[in-house]
Amino acid sequence: MRFGGCEASPPRTSWVLNALFICGRNRLRSPTAEHIFSTWQGVETDSAGLNPDADTPLSVDHVAWADIIFVMDKAQRGKVAARFRPQLKGKRLVCLDIGDNYAFMQPELIALLETRAGPLLR
Repeated sequence: MRFGGCEASPPRTSWVLNALFICGRNRLRSPTAEHIFSTWQGVETDSAGLNPDADTPLSVDHVAWADIIFVMDKAQRGKVAARFRPQLKGKRLVCLDIGDNYAFMQPELIALLETRAGPLLR
């Protein structure tokens, strides 16, 4: 399965999976993802933003913590790969291909997140 030119993860076993969701300002898409997947069994979630004015700026600690990292678009994937290349070793970086035109917890955004990220978190 591929989204926006990014590979999907193989099925996982029974350990806890640390899932990091990244968008630009950490105000709409990534906090929505963090919220909806936080109740999934076996999944721990966090979110951050790439922009300097992000509510929670992405840090090395975020990347180190994560087992799988979701970005919302291809440009963000490139920025994360460039800024955190050494820390990404052994981690999955998945592009969800979700544009910045949704409100926090908007039902259409939730549906996209569940369809695109959900199978990788099971």
